[in-house]
Amino acid sequence: MTTDIHRLINTQSALETEAVGKKIGSHFKGGEVIELISDLGGGKTALTRGLAEGLGSTDRVMSPTFTISRVYSSGALQMVHYDFYRLDDPGLLRHELVESLTDDRTITVIEWAHVVKDVLPKERVTINIRKTGEEAREFSIHYPESLSYLMKGLET
Repeated sequence: MTTDIHRLINTQSALETEAVGKKIGSHFKGGEVIELISDLGGGKTALTRGLAEGLGSTDRVMSPTFTISRVYSSGALQMVHYDFYRLDDPGLLRHELVESLTDDRTITVIEWAHVVKDVLPKERVTINIRKTGEEAREFSIHYPESLSYLMKGLET
């Protein structure tokens, strides 16, 4: 049985949000799954930009809202960023997602994951992002103890 850990982090700007992502991303080993939950404009792309930077990717990070997925590479690892906002049913993308989830060289970041909840692993980080101001955000992060290494360096 795993212990679920909960952590709250507040940021005051998009740069601070990216810095949180960068700290998490700097600990990626491959195989991690990150679920992002927030309203539109909540800061998911800014956090993902930081995750990719922490991974070491120099690729330009953009929201995959219209393309459904984007891939960012760094060395032997890659990060696949999915956005299922416009889908009621992922169709064939479900198979692509399952491949990503089972690849130990891939970090999977998912927005609007409610349509694929049935294939998501229990061992994942779930980050709820709430706007608390124009650029200020509150991050409510839930993760199993087995993924606590991702949170090193983040203040509580």
